[in-house]
Amino acid sequence: MSDQLANSPAAGAAPYDALLLLSFGGPEGPDDVVPFLENVTRGRGIPRERLKEVGRHYFGFGGVSPINAQNRELLDALRKDFAEHGLDLPVYWGNRNWAPYLDDVMREMAADGRRRIAVLATSAYASYSGCRQYRENLADALALLEAEGFDLPRVDKLRHYFNHPGFVEPMTDGVLASLESLPEDVRDGARLVFTTHSIPTAAADTSGPVEDHTEDGFGGAYVKQHLDVAQVIVAEVARITGVDRPWELVYQSRSGAPHVPWLEPDICDRLEDLHEAGAPAVVMVPIGFVSDHMEVLYDLDTEATAKAAELGLPIRRSATVGADPRFAAAVRDLLLERAAVERGEPAERCWVGALGASHDVCAVGCCPARAPRPAAAGADSPYA
Repeated sequence: MSDQLANSPAAGAAPYDALLLLSFGGPEGPDDVVPFLENVTRGRGIPRERLKEVGRHYFGFGGVSPINAQNRELLDALRKDFAEHGLDLPVYWGNRNWAPYLDDVMREMAADGRRRIAVLATSAYASYSGCRQYRENLADALALLEAEGFDLPRVDKLRHYFNHPGFVEPMTDGVLASLESLPEDVRDGARLVFTTHSIPTAAADTSGPVEDHTEDGFGGAYVKQHLDVAQVIVAEVARITGVDRPWELVYQSRSGAPHVPWLEPDICDRLEDLHEAGAPAVVMVPIGFVSDHMEVLYDLDTEATAKAAELGLPIRRSATVGADPRFAAAVRDLLLERAAVERGEPAERCWVGALGASHDVCAVGCCPARAPRPAAAGADSPYA
């Protein structure tokens, strides 16, 4: 579409008058850890003493999760990219579980007169916790604004970006850098182990639109999307290095009750299997995570790396996307793409792999919750 392409800064972001970066949140000091975990587990009746035990990961890092600092870096990168490309649009930031809380930021946006808000969640894939739960959070915030007498803005969640080049290319570069850092005698035989957050198999099987749901433990859209991106990265790494390497998708950070089935295998268990099978080295690729937050720093850089050292298995962990300028540019592209669609104009959708660009609007039944709750920014939204 060249010069007439609608998703370009010249076309503007109308009808949007703000972008909201919506994230999970994390503690920023020792005194924050247990209150933060109480927010995360609200309604589950977990005793404070148990939360203190769970919080040992955070206490090992001074009680600070890196996620808030990383979101600040991403905010700066987005604002810089927007300014450099002539896109005059304010960028706000709100969290699900810690300050700045989403409710407070939505109140600020409404008071600032924002009427049409595009939302970027820091989760690239389809799942209840990575998509619909954020939509539920948005509905809760809108309900609060309504009760306080605000004119309600409309919120639209940007599509899943797991296969956008601006997300995939930085991860590919991270894999190449990790391979280069391995000893030369094990480099070509290194196994690529892609890792993402484990979720209950029931949630995985019902992830994505209804047509993607499964009943056989395959994992619905959640697993399908991760495998698609992994295949793209594997093919590009093979093209650049001239070496075809074995690869697989594994899981980490399980937090549920032992009797509830979750996606497997676990990264540490799999490292043992690979060592026994004679794998000369492993590169862990945290494909499921946008930034180096606690699940990456503890579960991979600490636990999995310690397991590899115990086994005598050379291991590297490749970089996440973080605030890479290519990712910031991808967010701009996603925003302008959706703006063009909302204006009824043609828009170029950027994607790699076999699955194509994800849907703009979550359909009824997409990533359902165990107990139905109102969710904004979807076909079933009470705030259309």
